[in-house]
Amino acid sequence: MDLNEFFAQNDRVAIAFSGGVDSSYLLYAAGKAGVSAKGYFVKSEFQPASEVEDAKKIAAYAGVEMEIIRCSILDAPKIVENGESRCYFCKKKIFSHIQEKAKADGFTIILDGTNASDDISDRPGYRVLQEMKVLSPLRICGLTKEQIRKRSKEAGLTTWDKPSYSCLATRIPTDTAIKQSMLEATEHAEEYLKSLGFTDFRIRYLSGYAQIQLKNSQLTAFLAQKADIKNKLETWYSGVLLDMETRK
Repeated sequence: MDLNEFFAQNDRVAIAFSGGVDSSYLLYAAGKAGVSAKGYFVKSEFQPASEVEDAKKIAAYAGVEMEIIRCSILDAPKIVENGESRCYFCKKKIFSHIQEKAKADGFTIILDGTNASDDISDRPGYRVLQEMKVLSPLRICGLTKEQIRKRSKEAGLTTWDKPSYSCLATRIPTDTAIKQSMLEATEHAEEYLKSLGFTDFRIRYLSGYAQIQLKNSQLTAFLAQKADIKNKLETWYSGVLLDMETRK
């Protein structure tokens, strides 16, 4: 089955839309197929404002309506505790909100951007998709991440080379309780490094310190600005550490 065949069989769909590579292409493909579709972006404390703005631009380009659902994650103890099942409980809450809104809008089919390259055995949130009967067309149609990036480039989507992004909570070690201040520090610090031209990096919270993980190719640029970066990041952290295990 290809995407056109999928949409021929499912012509009225709600799409869990994050603004990442996969869900952006899925939203675009739905618009291109001419089906009745709507994207739902769940904005919680775990998503930086920049991701919302990127998602808006993609939805406008795809010509598909997008709704932002406001959701507080920090009122859920099982999520805040940040145990090994945090992703499951978080995904459950997010998709419950999407399901509720989609149902009110008359949608019974919910899609997400899981692709054929994703290792679902290592994704606790995938169980939620099964439990809530969420369909993953990119996976169903055998589309890998590489193929999605290629198709996205051909379609003119700015996300075609966007680095994989994980929510702000992933910067906090498992079993360390999540606090609003930690998430805000991460967002501010990562936006600052982006403004300096750094890409595909992470700033992890480590006992009050910012642990920076960069691509090997960006280490020289970082060291050239390390004093300024240290001074700026100490606005939000006790200190700054450089992880010598560089990102692949």
